Amino acid sequence: MGGLVWLCFDASGVHATIAGVVLGLMTPTRAWVSDRRLRAVLGRVLAYPTGDHWSGDTADRRDLRRAGRAVAESLSPVERLEMMLHPWVGFVVMPVFALANAGVAITAADLGQSVSLAILAGLFLGTPVGVLGFSWLAVRLGLAARSTSLRWPFVAAGAFLTGIGFTMSLFIAGLAYAPAMLNAAKLGILAGSVCSAAVGISALIWLTRSKRASSGAV
Repeated sequence: MGGLVWLCFDASGVHATIAGVVLGLMTPTRAWVSDRRLRAVLGRVLAYPTGDHWSGDTADRRDLRRAGRAVAESLSPVERLEMMLHPWVGFVVMPVFALANAGVAITAADLGQSVSLAILAGLFLGTPVGVLGFSWLAVRLGLAARSTSLRWPFVAAGAFLTGIGFTMSLFIAGLAYAPAMLNAAKLGILAGSVCSAAVGISALIWLTRSKRASSGAV
């Protein structure tokens, strides 16, 4: 069904990427089986005595199959799709996309253009400020809850990692900029991604080591 929607969008003249956005927004984020129902189903299976009695068209085998479906449906459809597609996206789709779209000649002249500097600032500064600011605002307004084990410095370090704008940033740049400016835009994306990754990973390593050191001292 998703492939059919994609083909229809592509044939209509609308950019087919919109099909992925629509399908993503339509994917349910709530699990079909609640924790209480899952516990009840698993409790029936665990109540059976041990032994080889799961074969044949029997009630215990039907309960076992029902438990398997309940375990699968205890995760939301969007989570199941994410786990199923993650290896393909991480190791096939993204590398192919990167090789096909990231080809760029690095020159100092392009890196000094206003487009490159604006994208660099947007990824390296704007993205983490926005993520951290709205996270703090959501916690203050009671719209979200922050775990007591998750300190704000760790949130800030993770916010810097969100500035790694690669595949989607390159895609948007290809749609938004003229060919004469596209090289400078790609350089800004690459520079912003490298800076964001370096700062975010370094901060996480430093915070993790500091936490381990303080825990060992206690």
